[in-house]
Amino acid sequence: MNNDIKQRVLKLAMQVADEQGVKIFDIELLGKGKLLLRVIIDKEGGVTLDDCERFSRSLEAVLDIEDPVPGSYTLEISSPGLDRPLKGIKDFKRNTGKLARIVTVEKIENQNFFIGRILEVGSDFVRLLINDREIDIPLEKISKARLEVEFK
Repeated sequence: MNNDIKQRVLKLAMQVADEQGVKIFDIELLGKGKLLLRVIIDKEGGVTLDDCERFSRSLEAVLDIEDPVPGSYTLEISSPGLDRPLKGIKDFKRNTGKLARIVTVEKIENQNFFIGRILEVGSDFVRLLINDREIDIPLEKISKARLEVEFK
């Protein structure tokens, strides 16, 4: 997404989010020709279908007036989902105690793929519990991370 367009959409979306008590998790502009503008919202306790619908109507009205995206596009509002990506230290901290899948850019203890429970988040590491063993993964070495869906 053109950075200028993304910044304009983000600014408008954040205004709507503040009014409705949700946070912007991510913004994507996908496709060629007719584009898909995807805005992913979140809030403490999770996002409902009503939250997405209300946010969509409000943001659509603002985007129609401000017109930050050239050409035609489809607006899609969604939540991050159960297997949400973890995009930074705040996400890891908020999800302490949950099961996560982490891929690293280089091997740590002879592997670069980990599934474990987030025990602790420091300023530069995430500590996972994997099979009764704790492992520290430096944040700078993480290439991808997401929550794992747990069935109880």
